[in-house]
Amino acid sequence: MMRTHTCGELRKKHIGKKVSLCGWVHKVRDFGNLLFFDVRDRYGRTQIVVDDSDKKLYSHAKQLHREDVVRVKGRVKERKDKNQALGTGDIEILCGKLEILNNADTLPIEVYDENTTDESRLKYRYLDLRRPELQSVFITRHKVTKVIRDFFNEHNFIDIETPFLAKSTPEGARDFLVPSRIHPGKFYALPQSPQLYKQILMISGFDRYYQIVKCLRDEDFRADRQPEFTQLDIEMSFVEEDDVQNLMEELLRQIWKDVLKLDVSVPFPRLTYREAMDTYGTDRPDTRFGLQLMDVTSIVQDCDFQVFSETVKNNGSVKCISAENKFSRKDIDELTDLAKRYGARGLVAMRMTKNGFESNILKFFSKKIQEELAKHTKVKEGGILFFVADHKHHVVNTALGALRLELGKRLELIDDTKYNFLWITDFPLVEFDENEQRHVAVHHPFTSPKQEDINFLDKSPEKARARAYDVVLNGYEVGGGSIRIHDPKLQERIFKVLKIPKKEARENFGFLLDAFKYGAPPHGGIAFGLDRLVTIITGQAAIRDVIAFPKTKNAESLMVGSPSQVNQAQLDELHIQIKTAYKDVFNEIRNLLIKDNIKYKEYHHKPVYTSEQAAKIRGTKLEQGAKALIFKTSKGYIMVVISAAKKIDSDKLKKILKVEKLQLANAKEVKKITGLSIGAMPPFGNLFDMKAYVDESLEKQKEIVFNAGSHTNSIKMKYKDWEKVVKPLVRDFYG
Repeated sequence: MMRTHTCGELRKKHIGKKVSLCGWVHKVRDFGNLLFFDVRDRYGRTQIVVDDSDKKLYSHAKQLHREDVVRVKGRVKERKDKNQALGTGDIEILCGKLEILNNADTLPIEVYDENTTDESRLKYRYLDLRRPELQSVFITRHKVTKVIRDFFNEHNFIDIETPFLAKSTPEGARDFLVPSRIHPGKFYALPQSPQLYKQILMISGFDRYYQIVKCLRDEDFRADRQPEFTQLDIEMSFVEEDDVQNLMEELLRQIWKDVLKLDVSVPFPRLTYREAMDTYGTDRPDTRFGLQLMDVTSIVQDCDFQVFSETVKNNGSVKCISAENKFSRKDIDELTDLAKRYGARGLVAMRMTKNGFESNILKFFSKKIQEELAKHTKVKEGGILFFVADHKHHVVNTALGALRLELGKRLELIDDTKYNFLWITDFPLVEFDENEQRHVAVHHPFTSPKQEDINFLDKSPEKARARAYDVVLNGYEVGGGSIRIHDPKLQERIFKVLKIPKKEARENFGFLLDAFKYGAPPHGGIAFGLDRLVTIITGQAAIRDVIAFPKTKNAESLMVGSPSQVNQAQLDELHIQIKTAYKDVFNEIRNLLIKDNIKYKEYHHKPVYTSEQAAKIRGTKLEQGAKALIFKTSKGYIMVVISAAKKIDSDKLKKILKVEKLQLANAKEVKKITGLSIGAMPPFGNLFDMKAYVDESLEKQKEIVFNAGSHTNSIKMKYKDWEKVVKPLVRDFYG
């Protein structure tokens, strides 16, 4: 072995011993005749001291740089200036021999600087992963998976791997497709989950199965999601809901006990889907704080405030939340905008003072209604009621649910030391999809309906409840499952409800339907999002912080540069033809910014085609928009950048450019010289070998925002940083 000990192992009891350590140079401190450096590995840090009594060794040590890989031999001695922050802080190594195993170049990022951008960290992930705090996350993740494997081994489960090259099915999220070279024109699908395979395993007689498995979904941009994620997958035969739930409670209890040294109380509380939505406005409620939704429909139905009374007449509902009043007018405006984002038409606020309610709509409420509201909501002096009314009940619940969570954060009601588990049960079996004009499965088409609700399937399927259950922790769904259908006749009825034709069902699920014919046992299971579970356990902000090599929000790996183009020979082998060439401007801009460690914010949104649309969907000001226009002159093409709120004075621009002819390039010309459509053009003339001019009015904006190569990607950054990268000529051509 090259080392006798790790860098976090040595203590006072080792004083006097000869040791050998290997690791990375963490920092170097040179005091002239004495040199100190810390050697680091994943176990910790140890201080090494070199004095000038050995001139050759001392000279060699002076060549050290941060992150050089070294091997040190020496004797352990007691440290005079002890460092209580380090486990090895009582000792140091008097260096007798130093071997530089590998020299490190100057680092492209400051690994330990909190100002280093996320994009830079992801591009140089191998450096970022050296951070002890990040390494501790993955050590904890390992502990969690070990507890899981030990638990299932003790409970007689079998770990069985299922295929990665599977069949594409229409139900669920979008599949990642893999073209087959051997079978031209045919495709495999990467699995979104092992759902069908684990049901097949139950039919095969493996009554207890589990697997820690990678799953993949080609989803549109969503916050805190990854295209590939890790799932703990479980299936059991001859079980009912309580059997699955009770065993999973024991699993989670064991994880918390072994990893966090905390006791979790079981059984977990249980709420039906309807109770959760009515009380918390969401099917994954955070129960660490109160602020429950209160239905006041019957109280306000006869008030003179038409927003409420007309809603009730149209069979709608009115609900409210009672909170401590610590909100300014500006705060309430922000909360109103939040409610609107979730479908509400507005937000009504009533403050409670020592003289009673105070509101600009109070005149529409009789004294009696005010008294009933105060009694029902139990609002006290210094409190405030927030109301939402709508004829769609789910809009009221969803908007107030989002508001409740925001209030909990702003009022600092959430105890981060608590872990509140609960089960949500009795989900709807199906819901109506307005776009497809048919019922779709809320979970998946193999979920069994409750026995007492089967009669609803033919005429009122939306009334049927599923034998489904989710386990929720602190407002996150960490696991979900159901009892499956094992009766082929019932499965056919469900396909009929979902309007999946027999031929299509046979093409997509024929192997499962056939298997059902030959003795399928009653079975059920659950799947946990392992990434989410570890994120909560380690207290990280996002699931990408617990994934060694995560993708960006744009589903890219900045480190390896994937997805990437492939050569024509590979495409020919797969019989694939790319319809149009594509210039990846978005990534070119990103790489420029990452290279200079410039902070920026990405927006991924639905297509926008006007500056006004873009400002609205991004939540930015119109004048912050940096509009890039391409003009054709006698000297060639140029790029002109101006605020989206301004217009160009063509005569001024001609004088500035000293040209007689000036013409705005048309869509075909823009496409030819940039590969982009008008409106998607970013203000980066340097990417297209064009001189860029910017109107001086844009300088007044601290931050600018622009479409970055497409109508669905935008970037916001500081104006000064943009100017530094693009180096435009600043002029005044605003008309």
